[in-house]
Amino acid sequence: MRFRKLTPLVAAATMVLVQGCKTSEPADRPKGPQGPVAATPTPDPAAEANKLNDLLAEYFEANLKMNPFQATFIGDPRYNYLLPNFFSPFALEANRAFNRHWLTRIESEVDRPVLQGQARLSYDVFVSQREDAIASEEFPGELQPVTQFFSIPSLFAQVGSGKSVQPFRSVKDYDDWHSRMLGAAVMFEQMIFNMRQGIDKKVIQPRIVVEKSIPQLAAHGLVKDVTKSVFWMPIANMPKSFSKDDKARLTAAYRARIQQVVIPAYRQLHDFMKSEYLPAARKTHGYWDLPNGARWYAHNVKMMTTTERTPEALHNLGLSEVERVQGEMKGVMKDVGFKGSLQDFFTFLKEDEQFYYKTEEEILAGYRALKEKVNKLLPKAFDVFPKADYEIRPVEAYRAKSSAGASYQAPSPDGSRPGVFYVNTSNVRRQPKYGMETLMIHEASPGHHFQISIQQEVESLPKFRRFGGYTAYAEGWALYAESLGKEIGMFEDPYQYYGKLDAELFRAMRLVVDTGLHYKKWTREQAIDFMLKNSSMDESDVVAEVERYIAIPGQALAYKTGQLAIQEMRNKAEKALGDRFDLKAFHRAILIDGALPLNVLAKKMDEWIASQNKPAMTAAAR
Repeated sequence: MRFRKLTPLVAAATMVLVQGCKTSEPADRPKGPQGPVAATPTPDPAAEANKLNDLLAEYFEANLKMNPFQATFIGDPRYNYLLPNFFSPFALEANRAFNRHWLTRIESEVDRPVLQGQARLSYDVFVSQREDAIASEEFPGELQPVTQFFSIPSLFAQVGSGKSVQPFRSVKDYDDWHSRMLGAAVMFEQMIFNMRQGIDKKVIQPRIVVEKSIPQLAAHGLVKDVTKSVFWMPIANMPKSFSKDDKARLTAAYRARIQQVVIPAYRQLHDFMKSEYLPAARKTHGYWDLPNGARWYAHNVKMMTTTERTPEALHNLGLSEVERVQGEMKGVMKDVGFKGSLQDFFTFLKEDEQFYYKTEEEILAGYRALKEKVNKLLPKAFDVFPKADYEIRPVEAYRAKSSAGASYQAPSPDGSRPGVFYVNTSNVRRQPKYGMETLMIHEASPGHHFQISIQQEVESLPKFRRFGGYTAYAEGWALYAESLGKEIGMFEDPYQYYGKLDAELFRAMRLVVDTGLHYKKWTREQAIDFMLKNSSMDESDVVAEVERYIAIPGQALAYKTGQLAIQEMRNKAEKALGDRFDLKAFHRAILIDGALPLNVLAKKMDEWIASQNKPAMTAAAR
């Protein structure tokens, strides 16, 4: 076995985490008759809610110790020096014990029937999350820890660049990251050990996923000049306020740590992936070909959609939505006077230069102008707004080729770090002008930035809800937000409205392709062919997206599932309330309690509708 012992830093940190999971023993209780039985006290909802909130606060603190990266992402600097070996058997067992411990505690210490309102909602969400985490233990995701779309090595590089969530403002910040870099060698070696186990157990990534991951690792592991490494950027941008001695000490320390630990760790992982893992990789593309793969995929579908919908039902829903959206696209063709078939229209949109910028700078400038436009229109549909701002940045070059067209990174809740709307500018054809208004709405406001920032800023919510989430809710909201474009004054150009339809078609195709790959045994080529035939997407974008669905099964199903659920809630509210329906109030009700499972959200919105339907009190009644 090639895995060495944990470093003292990681071992000590992990031991603290496990010790924090121990359940205290109950105090001895007197036995036998104790005199007259006291009358049962009347349950106090406020007291029970306080007990629940104390327990949830204790859980959140323990969870940050278990997951120091999460602390960094929410702007809590206490664990910025830690990088536990998340993939070790020791850490995995600690996590299993952790989830069972907290599920047992909440069920034994808090009387759910006494809880009311938000307290009961928090209880149910917390229990659901613990049960989901326990159910996930059946599936050995730790045996295939590297993909081109998301992996710890890529995240580690992004965080260490000095342009992400890890702060580099003080000398202590620099010392924290210097310590955190030490954990990379242990974790990456653990990944190699796990992937060797995966080869033996036939739990291994498709060849295309491995091929696309290798260049990302090469970007950090085959660097000959340390000053060209992304990990050198904090040194290159060191604050001028640092003393001469601190600058010299940190420069020397970072040079040694990057040369001796970080680059060799990436190189070792790169060499393993290229020489050993790639030859063993699967030629198939779906989870159906993994041990227990059908059950694993069905589990992913349930986790990502927070529904009981089957892969078959979602596949058929996708096909019907593709047909519906394409029907609307034909209406746009008539509006712009285009003669020909829908396929001809797709070709026109792909090839005509009027729809594309020529440089990255033009793309970014276009999005920054749109930001100002959208912000002025938001009060038409909202009366609650985030305090945090966001920036627009290009995706880093080392991860751009295999990344999606855009993504979002949340701000820190203390306001020290804005949100980031990342735009993939590696190929200008991936950013057509007609899609920009829609993409801006989805990733920024009133989409992801709007929803996530508001959730973080509601201080009355327990922290596990302020900083937690559900993909179906978050992506469903962002896709629903796109549909608000016309209502708030966007999409005045028919081609921009086509962009909205194109994005909706994209999410409908995801239902078809994701289930096609992992449930119906489609090949990568079948999936690519389906998307090219049914949309105006650029081929490079289609390839990247299909390979994303191969790498993270089920995630792509959340978008359309969530959007349709939220739209259904709105339709129900409009029908029930008639002239009394208030769009701003509806949006406030959807957003103000943070991310919820779709079934819980639907129940909450039914109660909201009922509350809005109550007749106003007369003056005499008051």
